[in-house]
Amino acid sequence: MRNTARWAATLGLTAAAVCGPLAGPALAAPAAAPASLYAPSALVLTLGHGESAAVAGPARAVTLTCAPRPSGSHPAAALACAELRAADGDFELLAGTGGGMCTREYDPVVVTVDGVWQGKRVSYERTFANECVKNSSGSSLFTF
Repeated sequence: MRNTARWAATLGLTAAAVCGPLAGPALAAPAAAPASLYAPSALVLTLGHGESAAVAGPARAVTLTCAPRPSGSHPAAALACAELRAADGDFELLAGTGGGMCTREYDPVVVTVDGVWQGKRVSYERTFANECVKNSSGSSLFTF
């Protein structure tokens, strides 16, 4: 009799240990999952040589995704995303006036930004007098 009681107790505990975790969540009603935890932020940045993007055509292009974490082919994705957040997505603010020491050589470069920033469609184009002026804007966003 003691053997039978011991086996029954062992079998009951084993069944509870193995099947208990499987049955617990199945009995609970599934919670409604939010559609998204973050607003999408994915951009394509291009660089071309010429007066406008229509004339220049892209010479280089990089991708930049800022949510849920910085990624893409941009060489400084984390820094560029941090600058964009700080500027509240204002590309003109990040383009700056170019305070560096550059020659007055006119060899225009154009940058474009197309995509989605925090759930909103964005399209931006800016022409700089030359590559040095573009790089002296103080932002890593356009340095690629």
